[in-house]
Amino acid sequence: MTTLMNHKKLKVFAVASTIMLFSACSSDNNLEVEPPAPPPPPAMAKFEITVSNITHDQPFSPVAIISHNDQYSAFTIGEAATAGLELLAEDGNNADFIQEATDSSNSNSQASGSGIIAPGANETIEVEMLASEVSELSVITMLVNTNDAITGRAGIDISQLANGDSMSVRGVVYDAGTERNTEAVGTIPGPADGGEGFNAARDDIADQVTMHPGVVSVDDGLTNSALSQAHRFDNTSIAIRITRTE
Repeated sequence: MTTLMNHKKLKVFAVASTIMLFSACSSDNNLEVEPPAPPPPPAMAKFEITVSNITHDQPFSPVAIISHNDQYSAFTIGEAATAGLELLAEDGNNADFIQEATDSSNSNSQASGSGIIAPGANETIEVEMLASEVSELSVITMLVNTNDAITGRAGIDISQLANGDSMSVRGVVYDAGTERNTEAVGTIPGPADGGEGFNAARDDIADQVTMHPGVVSVDDGLTNSALSQAHRFDNTSIAIRITRTE
C-alpha cells in the first residue's frame, strides 16, 4: 500500500514538473526581443556655390552645377561638345546638360540656378552629396549675348574643404564650337537681339570646344552684328566662391 502511494506521488510530481516546465517555456516565448538598432544615416556634405557675373553686359543663363568624381568631364578642350552642352551654349537651357550628368555614374549630385544672372549680380546655389563622394565640382553657364559662348570652371577640386572652409576661383570664356560666331541679327538669343537660340545644325567649322576669340561687334565694322562694344568680354568673366557648410 505504501509503495503504491509513493508511486502515485511520484506520478503527480512528474506531471506537475512537466506543467511547470511547459509554463516556463511558454513564458520565455512571450518575452519581447528588442529589434536591432537601425544603422546611422550616411554622413552628408553640403556646399554653397556663389556665382558672380563680372562681365560688362553679358547676362548669364541659369547656371548648371555638377558634383562628380575625376572620371566625369563637363567638356574637353579640342573635343566636340555633348548634345546637352550644345543646347546650353546656344540657348541657355541647362536641362539636357544636367540630365546627361544625372545619367552618368560618375556624377553624384546636380543643381540648377534659378534664373538669369545679370552683369554685376550673383546667385548662391546649394548642392548636397554623400560625404564619402566629395571630389569635384563643375560650374557652367552661357553668355547669352553670344552665339555659343560658355563660361565657368570644370573639375574644381573640393576634396580638401573642411566644414566652414571656402575657396574662390575664376573662369574664362570658351567657344562650344557648335555654331558659327556670326553675331548676326536673329542668331543671338540674349536681350541684345532676342533671336534664335538652339539650332540642331552644327555649322561651326571646327565642331570642338576651344578658347573663345571674343566678339567683334558692329562698332568694330561687322555691319550685320547684333552686338556692340558693350557686349565684349575680357577673360575672366565669372567668379565662383565655394563654401562647405556641412
